[in-house]
Amino acid sequence: MSDVRIAVVGGGIAGASTAYHLTVVHPDAEVLLLEAEPVLAHHTTGRSAAILAGNLSTPPNRILTRASVGFLREPPEGLVDAPLLAPRPVLHVATASQSRFVDELLEAGSGLPSPTAELTPGEAVAHFPPLRKERVDRAALDADCYDLDVGALHQAYVRGLRRGGGRIATSTRVDAARRDGAGWRVATTEGDMGADVVVNAAGAWGDLVAISAGVEPVGLQPCRRTAFMVNGPGGDTTGWAFTIDVEHRWYTKDDGPQMLCSLGEETPSEPCDARPAEVDVALAIDRINAATTLDIRSVNSAWAGLRTFAPDRSMVLGPDPAEPAFVWCVGQGGCGIQTSPGAGRLVADLALGGDLSAAFDGADVSGLLPGRLRGHG
Repeated sequence: MSDVRIAVVGGGIAGASTAYHLTVVHPDAEVLLLEAEPVLAHHTTGRSAAILAGNLSTPPNRILTRASVGFLREPPEGLVDAPLLAPRPVLHVATASQSRFVDELLEAGSGLPSPTAELTPGEAVAHFPPLRKERVDRAALDADCYDLDVGALHQAYVRGLRRGGGRIATSTRVDAARRDGAGWRVATTEGDMGADVVVNAAGAWGDLVAISAGVEPVGLQPCRRTAFMVNGPGGDTTGWAFTIDVEHRWYTKDDGPQMLCSLGEETPSEPCDARPAEVDVALAIDRINAATTLDIRSVNSAWAGLRTFAPDRSMVLGPDPAEPAFVWCVGQGGCGIQTSPGAGRLVADLALGGDLSAAFDGADVSGLLPGRLRGHG
Protein backbone atom coordinates (compact mmCIF):
# COMPACT_ATOMS: atom_id res chain seq x y z
CA MET A 1 0.00 0.00 0.00
CA SER A 2 2.87 2.40 0.61
CA ASP A 3 3.28 3.07 -3.12
CA VAL A 4 -0.42 3.65 -3.89
CA ARG A 5 -1.24 7.22 -4.94
CA ILE A 6 -4.86 8.38 -4.86
CA ALA A 7 -5.85 11.65 -6.54
CA VAL A 8 -9.14 13.14 -5.32
CA VAL A 9 -10.64 15.66 -7.77
CA GLY A 10 -12.68 18.38 -6.06
CA GLY A 11 -12.11 20.24 -2.79
CA GLY A 12 -15.70 20.67 -1.64
CA ILE A 13 -17.27 18.77 1.23
CA ALA A 14 -17.38 15.49 -0.74
CA GLY A 15 -13.76 15.59 -1.84
CA ALA A 16 -12.45 16.78 1.53
CA SER A 17 -14.34 14.09 3.44
CA THR A 18 -13.26 11.37 1.02
CA ALA A 19 -9.62 12.45 1.09
CA TYR A 20 -9.63 12.51 4.89
CA HIS A 21 -11.27 9.10 5.18
CA LEU A 22 -8.83 7.65 2.65
CA THR A 23 -5.98 8.58 5.00
CA VAL A 24 -7.84 6.81 7.83
CA VAL A 25 -8.72 3.63 5.93
CA HIS A 26 -5.48 3.47 3.92
CA PRO A 27 -2.87 5.19 6.11
CA ASP A 28 0.05 4.07 3.95
CA ALA A 29 -1.39 5.46 0.71
CA GLU A 30 -0.42 8.87 -0.68
CA VAL A 31 -3.56 11.01 -0.91
CA LEU A 32 -3.62 14.21 -2.95
CA LEU A 33 -6.65 16.54 -3.05
CA LEU A 34 -6.87 18.60 -6.25
CA GLU A 35 -9.02 21.75 -6.40
CA ALA A 36 -9.45 23.95 -9.47
CA GLU A 37 -10.23 27.12 -7.52
CA PRO A 38 -7.73 29.14 -5.46
CA VAL A 39 -9.64 28.15 -2.29
CA LEU A 40 -11.42 24.99 -1.23
CA ALA A 41 -15.23 24.76 -1.03
CA HIS A 42 -15.72 27.75 -3.33
CA HIS A 43 -18.93 26.55 -4.98
CA THR A 44 -21.82 24.56 -3.50
CA THR A 45 -20.37 23.62 -0.10
CA GLY A 46 -20.28 27.19 1.17
CA ARG A 47 -23.83 27.93 0.00
CA SER A 48 -25.78 25.33 1.96
CA ALA A 49 -28.78 25.74 4.27
CA ALA A 50 -26.71 23.68 6.73
CA ILE A 51 -29.36 21.49 8.34
CA LEU A 52 -29.08 17.90 9.57
CA ALA A 53 -32.48 16.22 9.08
CA GLY A 54 -33.17 12.51 9.14
CA ASN A 55 -36.42 12.73 7.15
CA LEU A 56 -34.77 13.87 3.94
CA SER A 57 -33.90 12.40 0.55
CA THR A 58 -33.97 8.86 -0.81
CA PRO A 59 -33.70 5.61 1.20
CA PRO A 60 -30.12 4.95 -0.02
CA ASN A 61 -29.06 8.47 0.96
CA ARG A 62 -30.64 8.00 4.39
CA ILE A 63 -28.22 5.11 4.96
CA LEU A 64 -25.44 7.66 4.64
CA THR A 65 -27.15 10.08 7.03
CA ARG A 66 -27.39 7.34 9.66
CA ALA A 67 -23.73 6.47 9.11
CA SER A 68 -22.78 10.15 9.53
CA VAL A 69 -24.52 11.06 12.77
CA GLY A 70 -21.86 9.59 15.06
CA PHE A 71 -19.09 11.61 13.41
CA LEU A 72 -21.15 14.80 13.45
CA ARG A 73 -22.02 14.43 17.13
CA GLU A 74 -18.59 13.31 18.29
CA PRO A 75 -15.87 14.10 15.72
CA PRO A 76 -12.47 12.44 16.14
CA GLU A 77 -10.31 14.18 18.71
CA GLY A 78 -8.47 17.25 17.52
CA LEU A 79 -10.50 17.92 14.37
CA VAL A 80 -12.88 20.61 15.68
CA ASP A 81 -12.74 23.41 18.22
CA ALA A 82 -16.47 23.51 19.06
CA PRO A 83 -19.56 21.33 18.50
CA LEU A 84 -20.63 20.91 14.89
CA LEU A 85 -24.34 20.65 15.74
CA ALA A 86 -26.88 22.92 17.43
CA PRO A 87 -30.53 21.83 17.92
CA ARG A 88 -32.94 23.23 15.32
CA PRO A 89 -36.32 21.55 14.71
CA VAL A 90 -37.64 21.45 11.14
CA LEU A 91 -41.27 22.49 10.65
CA HIS A 92 -43.15 21.50 7.49
CA VAL A 93 -46.29 23.49 6.69
CA ALA A 94 -49.03 22.81 4.17
CA THR A 95 -52.15 24.37 2.73
CA ALA A 96 -55.31 22.30 2.21
CA SER A 97 -54.30 21.40 -1.34
CA GLN A 98 -50.98 19.98 -0.07
CA SER A 99 -52.43 17.51 2.43
CA ARG A 100 -51.20 14.37 0.65
CA PHE A 101 -47.60 15.58 0.91
CA VAL A 102 -47.96 15.72 4.68
CA ASP A 103 -49.16 12.10 4.66
CA GLU A 104 -46.12 11.10 2.59
CA LEU A 105 -43.80 12.99 4.93
CA LEU A 106 -45.29 11.37 8.03
CA GLU A 107 -44.94 7.92 6.46
CA ALA A 108 -41.32 8.55 5.45
CA GLY A 109 -40.47 9.77 8.94
CA SER A 110 -42.35 7.10 10.88
CA GLY A 111 -39.32 4.84 11.33
CA LEU A 112 -36.91 7.49 12.61
CA PRO A 113 -35.64 7.32 16.21
CA SER A 114 -37.65 10.51 16.73
CA PRO A 115 -40.58 10.05 14.30
CA THR A 116 -42.02 12.96 12.36
CA ALA A 117 -45.06 14.22 14.28
CA GLU A 118 -48.16 15.99 13.04
CA LEU A 119 -48.99 19.34 14.66
CA THR A 120 -52.07 21.50 14.81
CA PRO A 121 -51.85 24.90 13.11
CA GLY A 122 -51.63 26.52 16.54
CA GLU A 123 -48.74 24.28 17.53
CA ALA A 124 -47.01 25.12 14.26
CA VAL A 125 -47.24 28.84 15.00
CA ALA A 126 -45.71 28.24 18.43
CA HIS A 127 -42.64 26.78 16.67
CA PHE A 128 -42.46 29.63 14.15
CA PRO A 129 -44.42 32.70 15.35
CA PRO A 130 -44.41 34.61 12.02
CA LEU A 131 -46.62 31.93 10.38
CA ARG A 132 -50.08 33.04 9.32
CA LYS A 133 -52.21 30.51 11.18
CA GLU A 134 -55.08 30.85 8.69
CA ARG A 135 -52.76 29.67 5.88
CA VAL A 136 -51.72 26.49 7.70
CA ASP A 137 -54.04 23.53 7.09
CA ARG A 138 -51.63 20.84 8.33
CA ALA A 139 -48.11 20.81 9.75
CA ALA A 140 -45.47 18.30 10.80
CA LEU A 141 -42.39 18.59 12.97
CA ASP A 142 -39.04 16.82 12.85
CA ALA A 143 -37.81 17.60 16.34
CA ASP A 144 -34.45 15.83 16.23
CA CYS A 145 -32.74 18.10 13.68
CA TYR A 146 -29.76 20.40 13.90
CA ASP A 147 -27.99 23.40 12.45
CA LEU A 148 -24.66 22.20 11.06
CA ASP A 149 -21.47 24.27 11.08
CA VAL A 150 -20.45 23.63 7.47
CA GLY A 151 -17.23 25.63 7.60
CA ALA A 152 -16.03 23.85 10.73
CA LEU A 153 -16.98 20.44 9.28
CA HIS A 154 -15.07 21.08 6.06
CA GLN A 155 -12.09 22.34 8.05
CA ALA A 156 -12.23 19.21 10.20
CA TYR A 157 -11.73 17.09 7.10
CA VAL A 158 -8.86 19.32 5.97
CA ARG A 159 -7.20 19.04 9.38
CA GLY A 160 -7.64 15.30 9.41
CA LEU A 161 -6.31 14.97 5.86
CA ARG A 162 -3.17 16.91 6.69
CA ARG A 163 -2.74 15.10 9.99
CA GLY A 164 -2.89 11.82 8.06
CA GLY A 165 -0.15 12.94 5.67
CA GLY A 166 -2.40 13.94 2.78
CA ARG A 167 -1.64 16.93 0.59
CA ILE A 168 -3.79 19.64 -0.99
CA ALA A 169 -3.18 21.43 -4.30
CA THR A 170 -5.42 24.42 -5.02
CA SER A 171 -5.56 26.30 -8.34
CA THR A 172 -4.99 22.90 -9.94
CA ARG A 173 -7.70 22.07 -12.46
CA VAL A 174 -7.86 18.55 -13.83
CA ASP A 175 -8.26 18.76 -17.60
CA ALA A 176 -7.97 15.08 -18.54
CA ALA A 177 -6.82 11.69 -17.37
CA ARG A 178 -5.66 8.78 -19.44
CA ARG A 179 -4.72 5.24 -18.62
CA ASP A 180 -0.98 4.81 -18.11
CA GLY A 181 -0.19 1.15 -17.52
CA ALA A 182 -1.98 0.07 -14.36
CA GLY A 183 -2.58 3.66 -13.28
CA TRP A 184 -3.46 7.11 -14.62
CA ARG A 185 -1.64 10.05 -16.11
CA VAL A 186 -3.60 13.07 -14.88
CA ALA A 187 -3.23 16.31 -16.85
CA THR A 188 -3.66 19.42 -14.69
CA THR A 189 -3.07 23.12 -15.12
CA GLU A 190 0.06 22.66 -12.99
CA GLY A 191 1.42 19.82 -15.11
CA ASP A 192 0.95 16.06 -15.40
CA MET A 193 0.95 13.74 -12.43
CA GLY A 194 0.64 10.00 -11.94
CA ALA A 195 -2.02 8.26 -9.83
CA ASP A 196 -3.07 4.68 -9.24
CA VAL A 197 -6.67 5.66 -8.44
CA VAL A 198 -8.68 8.74 -9.39
CA VAL A 199 -11.62 9.72 -7.17
CA ASN A 200 -14.13 11.96 -8.92
CA ALA A 201 -15.63 14.31 -6.33
CA ALA A 202 -16.09 17.19 -8.75
CA GLY A 203 -19.73 17.98 -7.94
CA ALA A 204 -21.56 19.59 -10.86
CA TRP A 205 -18.52 18.90 -13.05
CA GLY A 206 -18.49 15.17 -12.22
CA ASP A 207 -19.63 13.91 -15.61
CA LEU A 208 -17.18 16.21 -17.38
CA VAL A 209 -14.31 14.81 -15.33
CA ALA A 210 -15.44 11.28 -16.22
CA ILE A 211 -15.65 12.07 -19.94
CA SER A 212 -12.17 13.62 -19.83
CA ALA A 213 -10.91 10.29 -18.44
CA GLY A 214 -12.71 8.19 -21.05
CA VAL A 215 -15.25 6.94 -18.50
CA GLU A 216 -18.97 6.78 -19.27
CA PRO A 217 -20.90 9.57 -17.48
CA VAL A 218 -23.69 8.70 -15.04
CA GLY A 219 -26.18 11.38 -16.13
CA LEU A 220 -25.67 14.08 -13.52
CA GLN A 221 -27.97 17.10 -13.57
CA PRO A 222 -26.88 20.26 -11.73
CA CYS A 223 -29.79 22.40 -10.51
CA ARG A 224 -29.60 26.01 -9.34
CA ARG A 225 -31.04 27.02 -5.97
CA THR A 226 -31.27 30.65 -4.87
CA ALA A 227 -30.98 31.92 -1.30
CA PHE A 228 -30.91 35.37 0.25
CA MET A 229 -30.76 37.21 3.56
CA VAL A 230 -33.30 39.73 4.82
CA ASN A 231 -33.76 41.67 8.04
CA GLY A 232 -35.39 39.65 10.78
CA PRO A 233 -38.54 40.69 12.66
CA GLY A 234 -36.59 41.84 15.70
CA GLY A 235 -36.82 40.40 19.18
CA ASP A 236 -35.65 37.03 20.45
CA THR A 237 -35.88 34.26 17.83
CA THR A 238 -34.23 31.58 19.99
CA GLY A 239 -35.79 28.19 19.40
CA TRP A 240 -37.56 29.06 16.16
CA ALA A 241 -37.82 26.16 13.75
CA PHE A 242 -36.38 25.93 10.27
CA THR A 243 -39.68 26.33 8.44
CA ILE A 244 -40.32 24.90 5.00
CA ASP A 245 -43.27 24.48 2.68
CA VAL A 246 -44.08 20.76 2.49
CA GLU A 247 -43.42 20.79 -1.28
CA HIS A 248 -40.17 22.72 -0.76
CA ARG A 249 -41.60 25.78 -2.55
CA TRP A 250 -39.92 28.08 0.00
CA TYR A 251 -38.09 27.92 3.31
CA THR A 252 -36.75 30.29 5.94
CA LYS A 253 -34.88 30.27 9.23
CA ASP A 254 -33.53 32.93 11.54
CA ASP A 255 -29.79 33.59 11.36
CA GLY A 256 -28.92 36.06 14.09
CA PRO A 257 -30.69 39.35 13.38
CA GLN A 258 -31.41 38.26 9.80
CA MET A 259 -33.53 35.59 8.13
CA LEU A 260 -32.18 33.12 5.58
CA CYS A 261 -34.75 32.58 2.82
CA SER A 262 -34.99 30.50 -0.34
CA LEU A 263 -37.38 29.65 -3.13
CA GLY A 264 -36.25 26.03 -2.89
CA GLU A 265 -36.16 25.80 -6.68
CA GLU A 266 -34.33 23.19 -8.77
CA THR A 267 -33.61 24.91 -12.07
CA PRO A 268 -31.51 22.77 -14.45
CA SER A 269 -28.14 24.38 -15.13
CA GLU A 270 -24.85 23.73 -16.79
CA PRO A 271 -21.91 23.37 -14.38
CA CYS A 272 -20.97 26.94 -13.45
CA ASP A 273 -20.37 29.40 -10.65
CA ALA A 274 -24.10 29.90 -10.08
CA ARG A 275 -25.62 33.35 -9.68
CA PRO A 276 -29.04 34.23 -8.21
CA ALA A 277 -31.89 35.18 -10.53
CA GLU A 278 -33.89 38.24 -9.52
CA VAL A 279 -37.14 36.59 -10.56
CA ASP A 280 -36.48 33.69 -8.18
CA VAL A 281 -35.77 36.04 -5.29
CA ALA A 282 -38.97 37.96 -6.03
CA LEU A 283 -41.08 34.80 -6.22
CA ALA A 284 -39.65 33.54 -2.93
CA ILE A 285 -40.48 36.85 -1.25
CA ASP A 286 -44.07 36.64 -2.54
CA ARG A 287 -44.50 33.10 -1.24
CA ILE A 288 -42.91 33.77 2.15
CA ASN A 289 -44.89 36.98 2.66
CA ALA A 290 -48.11 35.12 1.80
CA ALA A 291 -47.35 32.40 4.36
CA THR A 292 -45.85 34.57 7.12
CA THR A 293 -45.98 38.04 8.65
CA LEU A 294 -42.30 38.72 7.93
CA ASP A 295 -43.30 41.42 5.42
CA ILE A 296 -40.07 41.21 3.44
CA ARG A 297 -39.45 44.38 1.44
CA SER A 298 -35.77 44.29 0.59
CA VAL A 299 -32.86 41.87 0.39
CA ASN A 300 -29.52 42.32 2.12
CA SER A 301 -27.58 39.76 0.07
CA ALA A 302 -28.32 36.93 -2.35
CA TRP A 303 -26.46 33.96 -3.79
CA ALA A 304 -27.05 30.68 -5.58
CA GLY A 305 -25.56 27.22 -5.55
CA LEU A 306 -25.81 24.07 -7.64
CA ARG A 307 -27.34 20.90 -6.22
CA THR A 308 -26.38 18.01 -8.48
CA PHE A 309 -28.54 14.89 -8.83
CA ALA A 310 -28.09 11.49 -10.42
CA PRO A 311 -31.12 10.24 -12.42
CA ASP A 312 -32.63 8.44 -9.39
CA ARG A 313 -31.59 11.23 -6.96
CA SER A 314 -29.38 8.92 -4.88
CA MET A 315 -25.66 9.50 -4.66
CA VAL A 316 -23.16 7.70 -6.86
CA LEU A 317 -20.35 6.29 -4.73
CA GLY A 318 -17.62 3.75 -5.42
CA PRO A 319 -15.56 2.30 -8.26
CA ASP A 320 -16.90 2.45 -11.81
CA PRO A 321 -17.87 -1.09 -12.89
CA ALA A 322 -16.04 -0.73 -16.21
CA GLU A 323 -13.03 1.11 -14.79
CA PRO A 324 -12.49 0.22 -11.10
CA ALA A 325 -9.52 2.59 -10.74
CA PHE A 326 -11.95 5.47 -11.40
CA VAL A 327 -14.04 6.03 -8.27
CA TRP A 328 -17.22 8.10 -8.12
CA CYS A 329 -18.29 10.42 -5.28
CA VAL A 330 -20.98 12.59 -6.86
CA GLY A 331 -24.72 13.33 -6.91
CA GLN A 332 -24.97 14.77 -3.40
CA GLY A 333 -28.10 16.72 -4.33
CA GLY A 334 -29.56 18.50 -1.33
CA CYS A 335 -28.02 16.38 1.43
CA GLY A 336 -24.30 16.38 0.72
CA ILE A 337 -23.29 18.16 3.93
CA GLN A 338 -25.15 15.96 6.42
CA THR A 339 -24.12 12.76 4.62
CA SER A 340 -20.49 13.72 4.05
CA PRO A 341 -18.96 11.62 6.86
CA GLY A 342 -20.78 8.49 5.69
CA ALA A 343 -20.21 9.14 1.99
CA GLY A 344 -16.51 9.81 2.47
CA ARG A 345 -16.11 6.69 4.56
CA LEU A 346 -18.01 4.51 2.09
CA VAL A 347 -15.89 5.71 -0.83
CA ALA A 348 -12.71 5.16 1.18
CA ASP A 349 -13.87 1.65 2.12
CA LEU A 350 -14.61 0.76 -1.51
CA ALA A 351 -11.86 2.63 -3.37
CA LEU A 352 -9.30 -0.17 -3.14
CA GLY A 353 -11.71 -3.08 -2.91
CA GLY A 354 -12.01 -3.25 0.88
CA ASP A 355 -14.84 -4.27 3.19
CA LEU A 356 -17.42 -1.87 4.57
CA SER A 357 -16.77 -0.35 7.97
CA ALA A 358 -18.92 -0.91 11.04
CA ALA A 359 -20.62 2.45 10.40
CA PHE A 360 -22.80 0.74 7.79
CA ASP A 361 -23.80 -2.15 10.08
CA GLY A 362 -24.81 -4.55 7.33
CA ALA A 363 -26.75 -1.91 5.33
CA ASP A 364 -27.51 -2.62 1.67
CA VAL A 365 -25.56 0.07 -0.16
CA SER A 366 -26.28 -1.24 -3.65
CA GLY A 367 -28.57 1.74 -4.28
CA LEU A 368 -25.53 4.01 -4.01
CA LEU A 369 -23.11 2.13 -6.25
CA PRO A 370 -22.42 3.26 -9.84
CA GLY A 371 -23.36 -0.15 -11.25
CA ARG A 372 -27.05 0.46 -10.59
CA LEU A 373 -27.00 3.10 -13.33
CA ARG A 374 -25.28 0.76 -15.78
CA GLY A 375 -27.54 -2.30 -15.43
CA HIS A 376 -25.22 -4.04 -12.97
CA GLY A 377 -27.69 -4.15 -10.06
